[in-house]
Amino acid sequence: MKTLSILVPAYNEAKTIIEVLTELKNLKLDFEVNTEILVIDDYSSDNTVKLVQAFIHENNNLDITLLQQDINRGKGAALHKGIVNCKGDFIIVQDADLEYDPGEFNILLKPVIQGKADVVYGSRFMGGNAHRILFFWHTIGNKFLTLLSNAFTNLNLTDMETCYKLFNANILKSLDLKEKRFGFEPEVTAKMSRWPDIRIYEVGISYYGRTYKEGKKINWKDGFRALWCVLKYNTFSK
Repeated sequence: MKTLSILVPAYNEAKTIIEVLTELKNLKLDFEVNTEILVIDDYSSDNTVKLVQAFIHENNNLDITLLQQDINRGKGAALHKGIVNCKGDFIIVQDADLEYDPGEFNILLKPVIQGKADVVYGSRFMGGNAHRILFFWHTIGNKFLTLLSNAFTNLNLTDMETCYKLFNANILKSLDLKEKRFGFEPEVTAKMSRWPDIRIYEVGISYYGRTYKEGKKINWKDGFRALWCVLKYNTFSK
């Protein structure tokens, strides 16, 4: 039976981490697929680690592992650690902030299970799924980065910056990924697009965005870094 590895990067997510893990624990998939959960703590200064450790102790029948960074290295670095350590046939990222609904894993899994896709992007900008209305300039920035990325990769994605990307594990593990923070998304898109005969699909998903007061961490500096990464990994650093 195939296994889906769920990577949960976490940095100071004590308010939501148990709710996320509970949703993953109760996840009902429409396919004969096992799951493993890897929480990668990025040197949190709150009690995220203690909460995860307690959850693991209370759910010892669940395939869940806690990995810890020795210093704060960024989301991309946390994902690198998870990619190296996971054992699944497929890999998906689940942020610990409840902006995305794990119940929609089935939507992303379907094209892969049917043997049609190697990678599936979950788009916040297509389909009729619910999405919270927030941050006009973030939306414009996301669409601009996606457009620029598409111009280089010759893809027609609507949401390159989405967290929900379901990968064939063998392909993802073969990519030489460098970005330590939020540059992960444009880098992985650029390098994935050059994989021979890659089959990339996109499906509509929901989005329950949060405000900075509620804990959102990405900012304008990360946007400029993402812009640099689109240019870097599609031109002189292929």
